[in-house]
Amino acid sequence: MISENDNIKTNSLAAWILAARPKTLTGAMVPVMIGAAWAWKISGGENFRIVPAILCFLFAFLMQIDSNFINDYFDCVKGNDDHTTRLGPKRACSEGWITLPAMRIGLVFTSLLACLVGLPLIFFGGWKMILVGVVCVVFAFLYTTYFSYLGLGDLLVLVFFGIVPVVFTTYVILPDHSQALCLKVIMSGVICGLVIDTLLVVNNYRDRDNDKRDGKITLIVRIGEEEAEKLYTALGLMSYLQMACILFLGEKQDTLFVIFLCFIFAPYGILHYKTAMLMKKIKKGKELNLILAHTARNMLLYGIATTIAIVSS
Repeated sequence: MISENDNIKTNSLAAWILAARPKTLTGAMVPVMIGAAWAWKISGGENFRIVPAILCFLFAFLMQIDSNFINDYFDCVKGNDDHTTRLGPKRACSEGWITLPAMRIGLVFTSLLACLVGLPLIFFGGWKMILVGVVCVVFAFLYTTYFSYLGLGDLLVLVFFGIVPVVFTTYVILPDHSQALCLKVIMSGVICGLVIDTLLVVNNYRDRDNDKRDGKITLIVRIGEEEAEKLYTALGLMSYLQMACILFLGEKQDTLFVIFLCFIFAPYGILHYKTAMLMKKIKKGKELNLILAHTARNMLLYGIATTIAIVSS
């Protein structure tokens, strides 16, 4: 396994793998899983189209990597990734693993590759999918260069890691697109975005002092340490709102199914709460990177639980 503590050669494959931040791909995968699960449930498995499902997964992964490259490049250019004060995982450009000219090529390449992979979705969702793809790419750039400095990053997570991937994954998989535009799918997208925002919350919680110094007024900088801890805990508990959504908007509402839902969502809820308490205990420093890793793991458990619950409902 490649580690950031290894001797990384400039512009090597190892450097690009680290810059892609593989652990963050959980955030890209979960909403597509949930959207695909709703498509399977709504269609009864009979009209589930596997090709657009695969394309959605690939597009989501590439856009996440693209966002990471964009973040790496522009934060380095702006001086926000000073390796002497940085608390988070090391960044490729600031560490010299990837040169700035190479990263410019890399982020342009991944942007174009994501668009190329997503282009065939027009055969399943119509020409409007081009607009969706363009908006995703544009806001990937705007997040790092503009919105994150205004404390609007959490809103973009809600939209682009919740509503958009869940609804449009369901939309392109189902032949009857109107079936995707229903309350249960949209609500699942909203809740998914809120749960995934835990990853951004802990990231900004760790960096709150550096962000404040650099004029990056994130939501966490605005609300402060104590409220941020409460927010992290509360966002994770949205998973139980997801459970309620599946229960009350689904077909099954019997006692055994309620017990089943409580059982499959329990691991996420328990681990999230334990992670929140550990975050509160650590408070500051590089040790909070452990919370970041735990949050990514927890999110995957949430995605698996939600997918199973939807298909079983």
